[in-house]
Amino acid sequence: MPAPNLIPARLVGVMAVCCALAASTIYYHQPLLPMMAASFGLTSTQAGLIATLTQLGYGAGLLLIVPLADCRQPRRLALLAIGANAIALLACAAAPSFALLCVGSFAVGVTAITAQLIIPALSALAAPTERGRVVGTLLGGLSTGLLLARTFGGLLGEHTGWRSVFLMASLIDGLLLLIVARYLPAIPRLSSIRYGALMRSLGSLLREEPVLRFCAASGFLVFAAFSALWATLAALLTQPPYAFGSTTIGLFGLATVPGIVTSLRIGTLVDRLGARTLAIAGATVLVVGFVFIAASAENLGWLIVGMVLLDLGNRAGLVANQARVQTLRAEARGRLNTVFMGSYFLGGALGAALGNYGVHRNGWIGLAAVGALLALSATAISALAPRETRVTLADAQP
Repeated sequence: MPAPNLIPARLVGVMAVCCALAASTIYYHQPLLPMMAASFGLTSTQAGLIATLTQLGYGAGLLLIVPLADCRQPRRLALLAIGANAIALLACAAAPSFALLCVGSFAVGVTAITAQLIIPALSALAAPTERGRVVGTLLGGLSTGLLLARTFGGLLGEHTGWRSVFLMASLIDGLLLLIVARYLPAIPRLSSIRYGALMRSLGSLLREEPVLRFCAASGFLVFAAFSALWATLAALLTQPPYAFGSTTIGLFGLATVPGIVTSLRIGTLVDRLGARTLAIAGATVLVVGFVFIAASAENLGWLIVGMVLLDLGNRAGLVANQARVQTLRAEARGRLNTVFMGSYFLGGALGAALGNYGVHRNGWIGLAAVGALLALSATAISALAPRETRVTLADAQP
């Protein structure tokens, strides 16, 4: 029996690059928060509001824009979002006050949703037996964007100021616009549902799909734990005994390299072992990672080990849960992605706030306690999720 048609590896690779460029815009600020705070006479903790608002904006974009991919061509939506994102980044670069910077940061988050239009679009074209691989590759590209944003953003900001980073990001959006216009495939058989009904159906999906509820809750908690670290890392590393600058802080993004390298392998494991198993494993790795974070106050080695483990755990949970969600309803992949990723990034916003609280209360130990509690909750939720039906190559035949 012939194998189902597979998505060309070149197309998946190009779209992974697009995911990287699109996702980077919501992470450039992370190594720059102390510098941004200083320019407005604020503390690093106060500047953490930028991280929270950017994540909240991203959640809003997922809720209000991404569902439209079920009834409008994702390529057209992506082009509009990229153009608006470029304008929002320019507004941040020129912001004369912290209040206007907050508004601009929220707008950056709202419009930085191109990757979440690409992932369900390619997932719709993927055979069931390769969906984990495709999603893993795209998320690997997305994670590369996070790495580039944190590393390059810190390096450029240290030498030219934080405003130049936002200007550079706006110019990169121009390149992204050209690639998406040329390569993102059109999706056949889109729904004709109206926007109001489209939005109301989000609640129906949550009520009718228990797997979606468990995956969304697991993703919420996993990314909350992960974001608790990254939203507070710059502030902690500028303090004794480290006292690092933005360039050095940006280099800590290299801790995500092992996770990026293993993204495709994680996607393959989802196809072979099942999403539920990988989600449980990922949340458990997060718990272990925060044990190392607790010992990071005076030991840089433990911090790096903890960061690597947190990235691997977050990546395993994200690939597993998102790949599973995309198997539920073919006609509603945009809305399924909205519910899952909206929950995921709302978790990021909560994690950023809780991480700041933990750091304020007890530094590295407080951060580790918050993160470990969130990760343990994610482990329990993932273990309670229903077991999935395995898909074989024969099942994938038309």
